[in-house]
Amino acid sequence: MDNATFIGYFAGFLTTIAFIPQVLKTWKSKSASDLSLGMFSVFSLGVLCWLIYGILLAEVPIIFWNVVTLVLAVALLIMKLKFD
Repeated sequence: MDNATFIGYFAGFLTTIAFIPQVLKTWKSKSASDLSLGMFSVFSLGVLCWLIYGILLAEVPIIFWNVVTLVLAVALLIMKLKFD
């Protein structure tokens, strides 16, 4: 694995796992009142665009981590709509 690919995977890993504590906290507390629906909606759309970009370039790190991030962001959106 070259350095650029390693950095891509590592960056994706770090930015993706940053969501896990928020997802767990929201799920456990059944409260999403502190989360911004607008922010997470726009963020999810942005992640979807990054995913499409990764697919168009056939860049596995971009595709992989944006799929995972999109799942976590959409999970937060669903909890925001369900718990509020």
